[in-house]
Amino acid sequence: MREHSFGRTEFTVSDIGFGAWQIGGSWGEVSEADGRAALNAALDAGMTFIDTADVYGDGRSEKIIAEVLKARGGKRPMVASKAGRRLNPHVADGYTKANIEAFIDRSLKNLEIDSLDLVQLHCPPTEVYYRQEMFEGLEEIRKAGKIKHYGVSVEKVEEALKAIEYPGVVSVQIIFNLFRQRPAALFFQEAKRRNVAVIARVPLASGLLSGKITAATQFAAEDHRNFNRNGEAFDVGETFAGVPFETGLAAVEEVRKLVPEGASMAQFALRWILMHEAVTVVIPGARNGEQAKANAAASDLAALSADVMAASREVYERLIAPHVHHRW
Repeated sequence: MREHSFGRTEFTVSDIGFGAWQIGGSWGEVSEADGRAALNAALDAGMTFIDTADVYGDGRSEKIIAEVLKARGGKRPMVASKAGRRLNPHVADGYTKANIEAFIDRSLKNLEIDSLDLVQLHCPPTEVYYRQEMFEGLEEIRKAGKIKHYGVSVEKVEEALKAIEYPGVVSVQIIFNLFRQRPAALFFQEAKRRNVAVIARVPLASGLLSGKITAATQFAAEDHRNFNRNGEAFDVGETFAGVPFETGLAAVEEVRKLVPEGASMAQFALRWILMHEAVTVVIPGARNGEQAKANAAASDLAALSADVMAASREVYERLIAPHVHHRW
């Protein structure tokens, strides 16, 4: 597992990290025992970055992380959480220093720590990125010691570009995968120039890029791939990366032809992301230990050829871009 600096911070992280949404909820049934096994396997494989949020299972994800790290002891990985989606209604005016600090206090309790390594605003409404007072509030919370650093998790490239204008924003979490390639243009260029860490989320397009989902696949009622397929609960871009399901399945068959022998499609999709130098860490989720170990192994795949990268771009432009490129 390769490691490198997390932007301008003092942290060094593995290029593949652990996305802890699945062990919290909204992905069908994942037992706490399986969640602990997945996280332990990820850490055993060398992952040194964990991404979670206060709303993942209403704190369940954070509590599992606390339990596992306490039991393991030793040097802690970097743990990033997110705040803001507990607001009800989830509106721009709710993004105040007082509200975010209260959410941070809750996460500190769940994670059993005194200071968060990184807190990220959790996909707030676009208007929030234009409210300097919110970022001034985060800076005050940082100076008070409750957080070491702050960043943002965004839906749109435009939000990412605005956020990194604030000098205290050290990281941006954004959807980036074979089916969501727009960030690789201007945003990655600017992130590198400003030494902003980039966290690539939804790397497998909600499982589509695992190559295991078919038109007959059934998802549990509590799985967002069932209840948010058209954006009923939150931004549709979070589910199957915003790509219409049938279109995504057709594109997967094109991508399958590019996967090198000895690698799974999921590993290929993760290695494709790591071909982009601006990406600091990619955060696939895992339902169990075997998935976590397989994700980690993607770091060791050989670099993809220029021909393969060009072919993947052609699939995107022909089948996927018309549905997503202009939206996020």
